[in-house]
Amino acid sequence: MKSEKTRCHVLVSGRVQGVFFRQNTLERAKALGLKGWVRNTEDGKVEAVFEGEREKIKKILEWMRIGPPMAKVENLKFKWEDFKGEFEDFEIRYD
Repeated sequence: MKSEKTRCHVLVSGRVQGVFFRQNTLERAKALGLKGWVRNTEDGKVEAVFEGEREKIKKILEWMRIGPPMAKVENLKFKWEDFKGEFEDFEIRYD
């Protein structure tokens, strides 16, 4: 069975900035072989886009519901999208 490649756009709210959420997301995404990016938003959330195998994205979503030790995730919204294959790697964005 061919593994299904997909894309997922994620928004995490709560105490998710200043708790190494982006760095932890980066390390986990790379370990899972996912591509995309993660960044802080101006309104205090963490936003991410993942591309890769659906099962691996599901794994990182499970982790993001809890986050790193100092985080307090209140809400996790995500939307499955069509795979685009536009990323070379996974990175933290500062825009």
